Amino acid sequence: MVDYVVYGRGSFNQLDEIIEPRRQDDRPMIFLIDHFFKNKALIHRIPLRGHDKVVFADVTYEPKTSQVDQIAQDLKSEFGNVSGIIGLGGGSTMDLAKAVALMMKNPGSSAGYQGWDLVKFPGVYKAGIPTLSGTGAEVSRTCVLTGPTKKLGMNSDFTPFDQIILDPELTANAPVNQRFYTGMDCYIHCIESLNGTYLNEFSKSYGEKALELCRKVFIEKKVWDDQSDDQLMMASYAGGMSIAYSQVGVAHAVSYGLSYLLGTKHGIGNCIVFDKLEEFYPEGVKEFKLMVDKNKIDIPQDITKDLTDEQFQSMINVSLGMKPLWENALGKNWDKIMTSERLRKLYERL
Repeated sequence: MVDYVVYGRGSFNQLDEIIEPRRQDDRPMIFLIDHFFKNKALIHRIPLRGHDKVVFADVTYEPKTSQVDQIAQDLKSEFGNVSGIIGLGGGSTMDLAKAVALMMKNPGSSAGYQGWDLVKFPGVYKAGIPTLSGTGAEVSRTCVLTGPTKKLGMNSDFTPFDQIILDPELTANAPVNQRFYTGMDCYIHCIESLNGTYLNEFSKSYGEKALELCRKVFIEKKVWDDQSDDQLMMASYAGGMSIAYSQVGVAHAVSYGLSYLLGTKHGIGNCIVFDKLEEFYPEGVKEFKLMVDKNKIDIPQDITKDLTDEQFQSMINVSLGMKPLWENALGKNWDKIMTSERLRKLYERL
């Protein structure tokens, strides 16, 4: 679990005093920031000291192992070592910050740590400050990366942030579509966790609360307001905690294949897949479609219609590699249920 959590409107203003005890001699803090904030007012609120540096992360596409390795190598070349990595942005920036922090202390390429419990050493201190709500990246024990052969996270006990700052003010005025897609990532987390074979009372408690908050925000409320930002931020936290102690399922396993081949962003990819999963999550998909209609969101269709057999197989290989996700969704004998042929038909419907 994350060691320290600060929550509240305006809590971002405490960043300087929060990270002060983590500073080591003259080693800098590195602020890894979503390039969306370049030339925005928020940048002027970053508490830079000494050799501290702002690195803008291009998250047009989801993080790649090559991007992680390059940033880590550049920092090692320039500073030797750093006091910590502070990630500020959406889920992709959160994952990038966690991965770079780990690679400051682990040898080789981040591609070598894609899997479960492969990371050998704690990274440098890392803090996460989300500016979008829904992904749960601020509390998860993974940082999802696209590598040379697969899309898979660095899942380990060393991956979670040491500190997070949850300030709903930072999520205000997020683009409506983007806010919905990341919010649905949270909703889908909950449906997959609560219907999974890994479910336990710990994850169930968080999942049920996150689901309740998602329904308030995307179904019950008539207009988006400050309370909506507050509630979605806490839904993201609770949803992330739910899957940290259980697992996600079919939608995530299938969307990983989409992302690997087509570069589809995680939130919208989950929506594209979940829209077609009535056979696995009938009640959840019904409610999802209600939220899509109510919030006037368009879910892309027919995105796989022109793919080749080779491309379909590439997605299938990536997806079937997500064994814990499939086991959570379908049980121990999942590979007898979700065959390559059945998965191919599912991809064709997208």
